[in-house]
Amino acid sequence: MWDTAPQPEPIRPGAILLTWHPCRGGGMDVTARLGLAATTVILATWPSLHGDWTPIVHPTLFEVTGLHAALTVATDALHLANHLATP
Repeated sequence: MWDTAPQPEPIRPGAILLTWHPCRGGGMDVTARLGLAATTVILATWPSLHGDWTPIVHPTLFEVTGLHAALTVATDALHLANHLATP
């Protein structure tokens, strides 16, 4: 998901939001945010990116997507373990 709004609305858990704004010198200031259950956090900022910035931004987004998936599985496993341990 991406957006160019100055102040993005909260995003759904697991979603990644990219925002970008032109900066001096013809580049773009790019920010990535991750939606969590209770808040939205800034993952990274890349100031003054020029040209095709996909090779710079993509690795971080790929890693965060994997991390979020792993945390989701771990959270579900913990909930299941707690449920099974309850008499």
